[in-house]
Amino acid sequence: MWCHDIGREQAANKPLLKTVFQVMMRLFSPRKTTLLFVIRDKTKTPLEVLEPILREDIQKIWDSVPKPPKYKVTPLSDFFNVEITALSSYEEKEELFKEQVAFLRQRFFHSIVPGGLAGDRRAVVPASGFPFSIQQIWKIIKENKDLDLPAHKVMVATVRCEEIAKEKVDHLTNDEDWHELEKEVQSGPIPGFGKKLSTILDTYFSSCRMQL
Repeated sequence: MWCHDIGREQAANKPLLKTVFQVMMRLFSPRKTTLLFVIRDKTKTPLEVLEPILREDIQKIWDSVPKPPKYKVTPLSDFFNVEITALSSYEEKEELFKEQVAFLRQRFFHSIVPGGLAGDRRAVVPASGFPFSIQQIWKIIKENKDLDLPAHKVMVATVRCEEIAKEKVDHLTNDEDWHELEKEVQSGPIPGFGKKLSTILDTYFSSCRMQL
């Protein structure tokens, strides 16, 4: 997350984190899954000051999540190993940023070593069983209608809408009729300009609506 988003509701993805907590308790028994928070463009505020603020927010989300009876008093630490790191600004400190990213990359490369990011390796699914395992997890998530998933759906839908819109704009800028109309406009008023423009745009609007 961006450093300036710490403490914010949507920008800091608090609803999504709440969903992660809910799903983990529904699908798994307590296991040390690592939650690594990477703070981008850290300001002059020391990480020692930022980290307690972020950890307090995480704890509040955990405390507010409805829990199955057997996990009512289970602490966050039984399920998650929370780690927080920070990266400098790429624009202001490019070399330091690259060094920090390289170090973080190595942590992922060596994630399964003792004490690595992979955390608790109990009940690890082998590669051959991964597709089936994911299918079963998603099936359980869909069947749990009371899981709080709206914020995640909105986020996914927003990204998809932006992708479709960009695709249509790219196609429009390469449309022969559009280019022809642009050339005609340079010469002066065009009879039926509004109708021609509407016809071109309606084609892309209709296509966009069909994909949404």
